[in-house]
Amino acid sequence: MSEERFHGWMRPGPRPPGGIEPGEGETLDAISGHYRLFQAAGGHRFSTDDVLVAWYGTQWAPRVERAADLGSGIGSVAIVAAWRLPGARFRTIEAQETSVALARRSVAFNGLDDRVEVVHGDLRDETILAGAGPFDLVLGSPPYRPPGTVTEARHPQARPARIELRGSIADYAGAAARILAPGGLFAFVFPWNDRARAVEALRREGLALLRCRGVAFREGEEPAIGLFAAVREADVPRSFLRRMPLVEPALVTRMADGSFSPEYGAVRMSFGFPPGHEPRE
Repeated sequence: MSEERFHGWMRPGPRPPGGIEPGEGETLDAISGHYRLFQAAGGHRFSTDDVLVAWYGTQWAPRVERAADLGSGIGSVAIVAAWRLPGARFRTIEAQETSVALARRSVAFNGLDDRVEVVHGDLRDETILAGAGPFDLVLGSPPYRPPGTVTEARHPQARPARIELRGSIADYAGAAARILAPGGLFAFVFPWNDRARAVEALRREGLALLRCRGVAFREGEEPAIGLFAAVREADVPRSFLRRMPLVEPALVTRMADGSFSPEYGAVRMSFGFPPGHEPRE
């Protein structure tokens, strides 16, 4: 997508250092405001899940100086969040070398080297972020299909983004619990009809679900995914803990005729998407 399409919507960002350009089989796409994202043309691409979890986390975290993104893939969640939180510093962790390389180039392209550090490692390794936190906001867009339950993607880079090959929601919750600051927020996305598994994973790690919201991709449909925000149980008064979580009305992204719903249109503008640009759902 060309820069000209965005003229007059958001001011352009700083020129990319070193003239970074997409390589063979790659694209450079709009992600949030004037930020751009390198992606493999046939591999893992950012989705509505990614941008919504970044939106939900940055909307409800009370104060963010330091943020982390677990299983960060190509960096889409962290880059959207960095656009919404211009004063925060980020550390991301991703196991797949190909995705790490793309994320680091996107960070450089957008001039975020002094704010975003992309770590190559496995979030299940308890030493990988030791001493790096604590973090006021922890984000995650975990895979949520057990191996063998869905058809695997053809591109090897896309498989771990969908299938639990390097950890499940239980591992994400465990990592978040280790690095979350007192008063901090852990925001993630997970299938709405499987939310009991997410709640149990949180409970086992001493985390409590504060609020959640289903997301329906079409008017009249049941929610397909959910947005979840959790906190440390130790931070919540016992009397309030019994009343949690707050279950918000479902967010509908599209009306029956395929157009964006008014609320989702406002959500999109809040994280810097030009009105005509549509992330993949």
